[in-house]
Amino acid sequence: MRYQRLNDRASEKLMLRLKQGVWLYFLLLVFEGALRKWFLPFLASPLLLAREPVALWLIIITWHRGMIRPSNYMTLMVITGVISLIAAVTVGHGNLFVALYGARILLIHFPLMFVIASIFTKEDILQLGKATVIIAIPMAILITLQFNSPQSAWVNRGVGGDMEGAGFSGAMGYFRPPGTFSFTNGTTLFFSFAASFIFYFWLKNEGIIKRWILIAATCALIFAIPVAISRALLFQVIITVLFLAFAGSSNPEYVGKLIAAAVGLVLVMVILSQTSMFSAATEVFMSRFTDANESEGGLEGVFLDRFLGGMITALTSSSEMPFFGYGLGMGTNVGAMLLSGNRTFLIAEEEWARTIGELGPILGLGVIFIRVGLAFNMLTRSLRKLRGGDALPWMLLSAGFLLVAQGGWSQPTALGFSAFTGALILAALRDND
Repeated sequence: MRYQRLNDRASEKLMLRLKQGVWLYFLLLVFEGALRKWFLPFLASPLLLAREPVALWLIIITWHRGMIRPSNYMTLMVITGVISLIAAVTVGHGNLFVALYGARILLIHFPLMFVIASIFTKEDILQLGKATVIIAIPMAILITLQFNSPQSAWVNRGVGGDMEGAGFSGAMGYFRPPGTFSFTNGTTLFFSFAASFIFYFWLKNEGIIKRWILIAATCALIFAIPVAISRALLFQVIITVLFLAFAGSSNPEYVGKLIAAAVGLVLVMVILSQTSMFSAATEVFMSRFTDANESEGGLEGVFLDRFLGGMITALTSSSEMPFFGYGLGMGTNVGAMLLSGNRTFLIAEEEWARTIGELGPILGLGVIFIRVGLAFNMLTRSLRKLRGGDALPWMLLSAGFLLVAQGGWSQPTALGFSAFTGALILAALRDND
């Protein structure tokens, strides 16, 4: 009996350490850019891979303990990653470091989804969601400061202490703010992730978060949309609202809360619209929205180019491509820097085109089918959970579906949010499944 108690304590201690590892991965994902820009700029390059040791440790420990549930998606992706790694070194670009950098996407971060799903419970997800909602408030204040400050200001300092600033071209002389992230896409990804929790807590709080914090976070989210000067964030929040509406209409328990949330959302927008800062940011955002849509052929051009265009272009030119592609990692900015000395897209900017270009038409399409298959598997299972009264995986899916299916995994922050959001969806589906 005493031996059993010792084993139980050891297991509890191990699980606590694993959960702390997941939290560390999340905190590094959100604040890694702050370390690289402001606090440890001299370590900017190695900190780019700060999350990899944590992810690798989680994989090794859970694998050794037999904690990972078997998954065909993970098995197929790992096999594809190993084959592609060998091909990149032997018949591709031939640079081992570039190949390893590219292989970490398929061999570390994709399996990490299933690892975290084996560690986190619904309670863990809700606690992390609470932290995310709280962080959204100072994050909105930070991006507002960046929006209204010159690029030479400390708050806009770039990676490695770059005095030219970390902002990216916006509109009307304003720059898109990066928040605590290395690049501006981090702002969009973070608030998209936060939106899924904010709206979920409006549906079902379960005593996790205080109402005034939820109201403040909702204001922060709405304020962040124009300040971020990001069409992607606007589209993603609209998608999450549509998921929320579907959840509310499918369960009588949620109808009253959905109506209250809708009324509250309108009131918040009316109040914010009366402030000069929100009005100015909205004007800048609308200018960016109009200019970008005209240059990209309208909304239809935006969606087709960003969602399917890359794959169509890659397939139509696949006859000129090596069977195993040009090699893992070549389509990333780090790979381009190591191979050519320039941070440029050596293959393609679009994710599916990059994947096919790196791995070739057969393996590349295989990776795409695995990703899309996993995304739709999450969709069908989330729908079943929603019908059973559990809206958590459904609301998380609003932020994670596109990230899992075709998020830009060549960029470290996007890769991190894709893996982490996908992991939380799988964890929410696993609990009591």
